[in-house]
Amino acid sequence: MSTHLFSILFIAILVENYVFVQFLGICPFLGVSKKLDTSIGMSFAVIFVMVLATAVTWPINHFILERYELTYLQTLVFILVIAALVQIVETFLRRFIPALYHALGIYLPLITTNCIVLGVVILNVQRQYSFAESIVNSLGGGIGFLLAMFMFTGIRSKLDESDIPHFFSGLPITLVAAGLAALSFHGFAGIAENLFK
Repeated sequence: MSTHLFSILFIAILVENYVFVQFLGICPFLGVSKKLDTSIGMSFAVIFVMVLATAVTWPINHFILERYELTYLQTLVFILVIAALVQIVETFLRRFIPALYHALGIYLPLITTNCIVLGVVILNVQRQYSFAESIVNSLGGGIGFLLAMFMFTGIRSKLDESDIPHFFSGLPITLVAAGLAALSFHGFAGIAENLFK
């Protein structure tokens, strides 16, 4: 059982990285990855919301929506739960960590509509994961987001110091760098196939 959970964690972090492989959560990824402190703060907020959203939506889906054949309401219910959790995180940060709250700016409430959070919750349902598997997958997805943010913050700091042609500076070179980083994550697919046979 622990090997199975480890494989879910490994796959969520590296093989199916939600930013570099599935291209979810690109808005905060590109918007907040300029500074290390804001990217790490955003990542921990996303991890918290992802895991808590999974912990809340799994029983709602399993014991209410599926039992009473209301699965057509899944997306609506999931978004409402995520929005409520983001409000809690936003209130907490505003009260206890105001510097991070102001640094994240508009990207903090955008976690509500961040497709990475909703994507993980829906993926847990589609794959029919148990509660423990869902939590591990959400944690892995959040750690993968943290890894992507941390890695890309370093890349962007190097890009800022580099002599880039004028027509290529700004968003074009950022997207090229993100594409190259995404290519590197596709190599983990072969490792996962051989590791967890």
